[in-house]
Parts: sequence; structure tokens; C-alpha cells
Amino acid sequence: MKEQFDFYSKTVLKSYNLDDKMRYQLNMLDNLDVFTRKHCENVANLTCRICEYMHLNKEFTIYCTICAYLHDIGKLFIPPSILQKQAALTDEEFETMKTHTIIGYDMCMKDLKLRPYAVGARSHHEALNGTGYPDGLRKKDIPIEAQIIRVADEYDAIVSKRQYKSHIDISDTLEIIIGDSKPSAKSDALSKITIDSKVGKVNPKIVKVLLKVVIDDIEYEIACLYEYVEYLKSQVERLEQIDNYYNKMIVQKRDSKKQYFAEGIKVLLDKNETMENYKDILYEYQDALKTRQEKIEKLNSEIKKIKKLKVCQSNMDLACAEV
Repeated sequence: MKEQFDFYSKTVLKSYNLDDKMRYQLNMLDNLDVFTRKHCENVANLTCRICEYMHLNKEFTIYCTICAYLHDIGKLFIPPSILQKQAALTDEEFETMKTHTIIGYDMCMKDLKLRPYAVGARSHHEALNGTGYPDGLRKKDIPIEAQIIRVADEYDAIVSKRQYKSHIDISDTLEIIIGDSKPSAKSDALSKITIDSKVGKVNPKIVKVLLKVVIDDIEYEIACLYEYVEYLKSQVERLEQIDNYYNKMIVQKRDSKKQYFAEGIKVLLDKNETMENYKDILYEYQDALKTRQEKIEKLNSEIKKIKKLKVCQSNMDLACAEV
């Protein structure tokens, strides 16, 4: 038995009845490289959950989710040398990477089945303060679905880059995204982009919802760990009882007494366990139990950190509040 959790596991996507038309759109992901495809799936799942936390209706939630699945479809035509580059992109390479928004938009517009979702491909890198691309849209000119996808996209990109296997220290990721929701303290005078200093890049209301989604995920991870900890405790208790029987057995002088404890040990031994190896297995279970208990403590501490993070309530009202 192993504890199981996933950053995106609490999505309700599987409960939706996706018809053939929707399946056609999702199948487009099969043409992407494995990393981009996984990213698109993660962003779609997270987008779906953000929509639900925002109490958007089911139809719009499905629409946003499909948009998110297709948001990076234009990367089909980005050279692998750029798309999969581990080091920082050069300015020229970044300009090439940015074209995936227009390419994806054109792909969707040319296909009647994909056309309704073209906005996700085009506008998911737009920023409320006008510093995004490809159109430099601002505030309410950016469709809400694109605003949601941008937050989900940024979160998954950082999570994937840092290769998190757990939510421990993920508050650092959230602080980065919260920083993007705050107004810029300064603007680049040499930039051709006119920055709206009253707003940040991403919608703080959506960021606040993201934090609640992440807290929900951490609590789910803790629940999985608790379940596994109970299993580990039962195994440790069983093996400690074997150890107790073994210690009593080896000090017995009468064979009948030795046999009595030996039979008790046999009953308690699990598959592939013997009198010769049970102690090593006991130590492994004890170490695993300690590790999981420590992780639970760290995750509970992480929840406390996240709940103390402050997100501005709105773009126009910069009064901040805790999550």
C-alpha cells in the first residue's frame, strides 16, 4: 500500500459527460510532445477547479477547460530546440516562442470544431497591466477565460520547473504569483510598452482562488498520508510483536516453549518475511513512518504559511486581505 496524491487530482473533469465533439478537441493534444501535453492537461485540470471555486456554471467551466487544454496547441510548430531548451531563451528565441499564441489561434480559427476555443490559445499570455502578448490587452479587454488560464499556466510552469513531488515549500511558488498580481513599482522607460502602474499582470481575485485550491490539495495530500501512516503503524505494531516473541523465544530453555513462540511468529509473519529478515523490515517501516509523520508536520506548517499570504482584493481596490 502506498500513499497517493496529485496536485490536480481533485478535478471534477471525469464527472463531466464529454461528447464526441469535445473528445475531438482533447485528442488534439496527442500531437504535442509529452511534456507540453502533460502541461496542457495540468493547466486544464487546474482551470476547471478554479472555475468551480469561482462558482461559474458548468457549461462555462467546460468551455474554459477546453480552452485550457488547447492553450499551447501552437507549440506544435515551435522548433524543439527552443521548446525543450533547458537554459534561458535568448531574446530571439523568446520572440519565436511567443508566436505560439498566434499560431494556436490561427489553427483554431481554421478548424470549425476548434474555433470557439481560439481565445484561450491567443490570449493566455496577456497581462492586466498591458505588458502581455500578443496584443498587449489590458484589464477587462482580456477575456476572463484567458485570465484564469494565465494563472493556472504560470502556477503549473513553476511547479513543473521546480519538480515538486509534494506541496512542501510550494508557498514560495504562490508568493511569485501573488507578486505578479501586484501593481508594478516601476516601469521600464526604454520599453515600447506603456505599463498600467495601477494593476499587476494577473487577476488577484483568481490568484486568491488558486490559493484555496492549493490548500485543498495539501489537505488531500495530508489525508492520503494519514491513511498511509495508519497502515505503517499497524505494520510496525505487528513486527514489534514478532520481535517481542522472538526475544522471548531465544531465552527459553524448554523446546516446547521455544516452539510456542515460534508458532506465534509464523502466524504474524507476512509474505516474504522470515525470522531472519523481519528486523530489517521493521526498521524500514519505522523509518517510513517517521518520514511520513515529519512530512505531515511540514505540510501543516505549509498550510499555515499559505493562509498568511495576502492577496489584493481587486485591481482597483488595493486593500489586501489574508486568504
